[in-house]
Amino acid sequence: MRTIRQLLLSSHPGPTAAVTLLCLVLGVAIGLEPWRLVVLTLAVLAGQLSIGFSNDAIDAERDIAVGRTDKPIAAGAISRRSVARASVVALVAAVVLSLVLGPGMLLAHAIVIAGGWTYNAWLKRTPFSVVPFIVSFGTLPSLATLSAPDPGVAAVWASATGAVLGVSIHFTNALPDLADDRRTGVSGLPHRLGRRTAGVIAFAALAVGAILVLVGPILPGADLSHVALLVALAGFAATIVIAVVGAVRVVCRPADRVLFRLVMAAGLLIAVQLALGGAQLVA
Repeated sequence: MRTIRQLLLSSHPGPTAAVTLLCLVLGVAIGLEPWRLVVLTLAVLAGQLSIGFSNDAIDAERDIAVGRTDKPIAAGAISRRSVARASVVALVAAVVLSLVLGPGMLLAHAIVIAGGWTYNAWLKRTPFSVVPFIVSFGTLPSLATLSAPDPGVAAVWASATGAVLGVSIHFTNALPDLADDRRTGVSGLPHRLGRRTAGVIAFAALAVGAILVLVGPILPGADLSHVALLVALAGFAATIVIAVVGAVRVVCRPADRVLFRLVMAAGLLIAVQLALGGAQLVA
């Protein structure tokens, strides 16, 4: 049980749970059969576990160098080899489960996972560090739509919403660690932009995502109920408030984990709004 607990702590449990929940909500929204919904959720969970485990295994030496005692490997609570093995096991599980839902789902999920692994192993040290977040989060809505009996990629507005949300997630997640990252040779796009500029861009992207997810389902002429429209407007207003609060906070105060939590909270609101799109999720 102790090993399992340390593995879970090494998996980046917050983002892993949030991404898995997002795909579950989208699967429910498009009316997936129960067995497809279960397989989709388990596949996405396995893929996110693989990305999280690989991140901690790859960054072990850096985490030890900067004293990240919140990381199980750096704290000596679990071996790097154990976490690396867990990442491979989770990767295999994600591939097998995705294949059950069809080749389209497998290809899309492979793009998402490859983005995470590529970021962990290489791109986080380059000006292109945001690219895997744009691609992977832009592909996420299609994991649900490609799991349907009649598969298809997600609508452009849904993919664009995911892509800009990926920008917000990457930047706000990186901000508290800018100094430690520079000390260990990591210099991604947010590091080069600086704390304030990257932070403002992150919350501006969040506001753009709120607009896309509000307008996107309406443009094709969706017949939304009054309740659905009110919920969408309330979600939009709440997300804009979060974006404004986050932008002010990043300008006026040192960066901390609160910024990332604000984006994750807004991400859940956006997930609900995506779900309201229902039939309009499929291109």
